[in-house]
Amino acid sequence: MTEFIAKPGVKNLKHEGEKLITTHCSYCGMQCGMHIRVSEKTGKIKGVEPRYDWPVTLGKLCPKGVTAYQQIDHPDRIKRPLIKKKGRFVESSWEEALSLIEKKFTELQDKHGKDSLSVFGGVSMTNEKCYLVGKYARVALGTRFLDYNGRFCMSSAAGGFMKTFGMDRGSTLPWTELEHSDCFLIAGSNTAECHPTSIQMFWKARDKGAKMIVVDPRETPTARIADVHLDLLPGTDSALANGLLHLLIKEDFVDKEYVENRCNNFEELKASVEPFTPEYTSQLTGVDKNKIIKAARIYGSSPRSVVMFARGVEQQSKGVDNVTLYTSLALLRGQIGKFASGVATFTGQGNGQGGREHGQKSDLLPGYRKITDPEAVKYISGVWGIDPEEMPKAGVSAFEMFDEIHKGTIRAMHVVCSNPAVSAPDAEYVWEAFKKLDFLVVNDFFLSETAEFADVVLPTTTWAEDEGTTTNLEGRVIRIRKSIEPLHESKTDWQIFKEIAARLGKGKHFDYSSPREIFEEFRLATKGGKADYSGITYERIDKEDGVFWPCPSEDHPGTPTVFKETFATPNGKANLPAVSWQEPDETPSEEFPIRLTTGRVVFHYLSGNQTRRIDFLMEQCPVPFAEMHPELASRYNMQDGEKIRVTTPRSTMELEVRLTKATRNDIIFVPYHWGKELAVNKLTNAALDPTSRMPEFKVCAARIEKLEQKAGH
Repeated sequence: MTEFIAKPGVKNLKHEGEKLITTHCSYCGMQCGMHIRVSEKTGKIKGVEPRYDWPVTLGKLCPKGVTAYQQIDHPDRIKRPLIKKKGRFVESSWEEALSLIEKKFTELQDKHGKDSLSVFGGVSMTNEKCYLVGKYARVALGTRFLDYNGRFCMSSAAGGFMKTFGMDRGSTLPWTELEHSDCFLIAGSNTAECHPTSIQMFWKARDKGAKMIVVDPRETPTARIADVHLDLLPGTDSALANGLLHLLIKEDFVDKEYVENRCNNFEELKASVEPFTPEYTSQLTGVDKNKIIKAARIYGSSPRSVVMFARGVEQQSKGVDNVTLYTSLALLRGQIGKFASGVATFTGQGNGQGGREHGQKSDLLPGYRKITDPEAVKYISGVWGIDPEEMPKAGVSAFEMFDEIHKGTIRAMHVVCSNPAVSAPDAEYVWEAFKKLDFLVVNDFFLSETAEFADVVLPTTTWAEDEGTTTNLEGRVIRIRKSIEPLHESKTDWQIFKEIAARLGKGKHFDYSSPREIFEEFRLATKGGKADYSGITYERIDKEDGVFWPCPSEDHPGTPTVFKETFATPNGKANLPAVSWQEPDETPSEEFPIRLTTGRVVFHYLSGNQTRRIDFLMEQCPVPFAEMHPELASRYNMQDGEKIRVTTPRSTMELEVRLTKATRNDIIFVPYHWGKELAVNKLTNAALDPTSRMPEFKVCAARIEKLEQKAGH
């Protein structure tokens, strides 16, 4: 355990009778710096203190981060392995649970083949664990069916960056430079609620005169502080971005030298955006043409600008197109690779960056290597000590694995650090898939909605009971430090993989005694890949407050700013893909006349499996709601606080109305942090982006009905 030692000029927060363990928050990609307060007498966690010397968040924590420690010794923690017997969970020993898993996995593969098993991973884990998820699936189980919940989070950003830059890193610049930027174009992110500790960076820049443009259907707390709010119709981002590109070219804001020397396909892009006049763009998006013109001029005239986006842009059936177009804005302005300028994403999950780089994706191997590349397969097989012929082929994306369950191809699934029963679209289809499985194993420390479907639930540790590394939203690799020993009979995920692998005759490939040992192998596995961590060590992370990848050797300084001189494409130039306008997969009709969109609130995290157990957070936001404009409500004679029924082509649910003028009058917004009958993902559309395989969470067609009020209400 690494105890806190105050740096010169930094307030020492250590309390009498306590030790402070320096680590990072367990939630979003900000990975805010914190110290966990541990009683020297009892060894129990008493609370947290913000870390004022962490350069990214400088002593700030959000409501989730402040209360994160309360999940560790929560009464809902699963204390021992659970086995479902006659429809009810019964506590068991680890020996009984692991023996059952060994028996079932072996029987199913003997009868139906290696690919009858599958693994569904997650990225709220350390790099070490994410790396092992891929190795566990491919080496211990030998299956091609592997994917992860990042398909529902960051996959479109990854796909877009690969198309334009040739490499996927969520931020082209370190966030410590943001306060020196002159302009922020933030699209599809309610930053103030979803990544609230980042707001201080924007305020510092605003104090120096920086401008802010926000693209969002709702006037969120982020949009309220913007100089221009582009309140587009959900699903029209590519039209809006094309319109902004049109104006940058027409009004001569293009950095011609940069584009000529460092970009491909400019003429094709120029031709494709020609039709997107402010009038036409306004017609498609519903945004006033004068606001579009004003935004383009602010962005185009700013010397240092950053284009930033999140799930609102990405969670669409053309999310990759959206990302390439927003990224092209920065390329036309010559902003990539320069100080306080570039492109950045607001990463949803804590290790959303690192967790997608090292082998949890169905088509990727560690270091961002393609599983279809024979040389990559040969190299990783050598690291793992297997014959290249043993490496399974590429599988399918996360949601498509549920299709394979319905087909009968996948007969068992091992879910790790994920809750797709809440987070997947068309949720009832997913629930039916879980019911069809012959065998389901879930690793979790709470009985999530997914775990309730399981045959075996294995109790895992929280982030404070293990150690390792994560990669924050900048691309900075940092340390998560162990604060206490594992509670009850919980085990770390890496220990669970090790024990199952041993029972399946693959133990020699998982002979680890610590996360550090895994990290050393992981460094070797990434060496030479696009996401090269081989020069990063625990000691360097401690000394340098994190190290930016790529970092190919221990004497390499790391890469806070990427693409300073060249891009990761074959000719070293960025691509400017020409993208045609397409409607969302599902548009309003006579039967479903309204667009439904979903998102987050400040008090909850993703599927809510953790935050819905914290009293304070639940007091602030206990249930989901249907947010709508008073004009829309008046058409249906609906009042604030009344119950309504929302229906889409997939399902229906009942919600309380919350009226606000801060949203468009032709949409409804529902947060998605709840399960079962309160899961809005029962309603959302599983139409997939052709490149990223990201579902279209952010827009679908819906209808609303006022429910009869009961007597006395």
